[in-house]
Amino acid sequence: MKSIIFDSGSIISLVTNNLLWVLEPLKERFGGKFYITPAVKHELVYKPLRTKRFELEAMQVYQYLKNGILSVISDQRIKKTADKLLDIANHSFRARGRWMKIVHPAEIETLAADAVLDAEAVVIDERTVRMLLENNLRLTELMEKKLQCKIKPNQNNLKDFKKILEDVQIIRSTELITIAYKLGLLDKYLIEKSPLIKYPKRRLLDASLWALKVRGCAISKKEIDEIIKIEA
Repeated sequence: MKSIIFDSGSIISLVTNNLLWVLEPLKERFGGKFYITPAVKHELVYKPLRTKRFELEAMQVYQYLKNGILSVISDQRIKKTADKLLDIANHSFRARGRWMKIVHPAEIETLAADAVLDAEAVVIDERTVRMLLENNLRLTELMEKKLQCKIKPNQNNLKDFKKILEDVQIIRSTELITIAYKLGLLDKYLIEKSPLIKYPKRRLLDASLWALKVRGCAISKKEIDEIIKIEA
């Protein structure tokens, strides 16, 4: 069966913007399964339920798990692949003589699930993992700028990481919301044309993408402008 795997960051981007509801109609149109892994469930439900800050969001996500809109996928093959990927990734860059921990178990488990299930896509909003696969040279430059020191990449590990995940297709919550916009799912938020809002549809898409950006989705202003130019 077709499937899409979600990392915790993408779900957080949606739920904190009151957009988690789009998953149900999107899943219906997709005709497949929307999965999260046990580590992602821990980050989305169990961990925030111990605090007050994101407790309500955790309760909302729990309902989507209870209703089957999101399902938890647990498989020993995923765990084995995740352990291998985590070790490779966190031994891919050295700073000041020490290996850098650049990824966390939940996001790596998400990638491993995609690799094992041969899913249609994995939804990850965090920038580091995507750059690790798509542009590790740029990732090295950004880390050097942030840490103000020389970063030494392990090219063999970087090649191994990409080889294991060579068929993984990464998208973000912004791509999901763009699809929802194209399907007319967001039209209930449209407001009337006025001197303040000259192009309501365009502003709706712009507002939706910027809301995701400020809640943690790694997307640039240039990318948002390009999406709006194409879609609106």
